[in-house]
Parts: sequence; structure tokens; C-alpha cells
Amino acid sequence: MKPLVKEWVIKAEKDFLVAQREYESLPPEYDAVCFHSQQCVEKYLKALLQDENIYFEKTHDLDVLLEKAKNILPQLMEHKKQAVKLSSFAVEIRYPGVEATQEEAHLCLGIAEELRKVIRGHLGGEV
Repeated sequence: MKPLVKEWVIKAEKDFLVAQREYESLPPEYDAVCFHSQQCVEKYLKALLQDENIYFEKTHDLDVLLEKAKNILPQLMEHKKQAVKLSSFAVEIRYPGVEATQEEAHLCLGIAEELRKVIRGHLGGEV
């Protein structure tokens, strides 16, 4: 694995760990679960693009990143609708007026788990 790709994967794994840990904590902080789930997927998509030397701009928009990655890993598009939902948790969730629910946290963590599995499988899975 290329060094920069490995760095993206390590960062993604840290976000995944935080999302899992927070979901299982008492009381759970659902905002954090959703935010870190989104961050995990974002960083895995960037790792995938980096591995293929495909330029990506600074963005939290998973739809933009998925469009760039669709030719590398076409099965990602099966998860597009779910991944796009995660994008709303990149910024808005960190500000007043928006609160994640238990259902949203469960959904976000599940999406992150699935996309993580697909992308790690492609990258080789080792860190």
C-alpha cells in the first residue's frame, strides 16, 4: 500500500473506531456516531482515489467522491443513495439546530461498515 493511501486508511480507521465506541457508550452521542461514520467513508473514498492517482478536491460531499471512484470500484454505486445521506452529517451536525437520532446513528454506522468493507477489500485490507 502506498504511504499516503495508508495514511488515509489509518485516519479512516480511527474515525470508524470512534463511531463504534461512541455508539456503544452510555449514553451514546449520536451526533458523533454520524459525524465519524461520514468521516470514515470520506477518508476511505479518498484513499481509494489516492491509490489510483485520481485528483480530488477538498470536499466532504460523498456524492462527488463516489462519482470519481465509480470506474475504480463500480459496486460502490450500489451504496450511492445511502452514502449521499451521510454527507449531511459532515458539517451540519456540528452546529446547533441539528440532532442525530438513534435510528440515524444506527444507519450511519451500518453504511460506514459496509463501504469500509468494500473499499478495504479492494485496497487489500491491511494497515
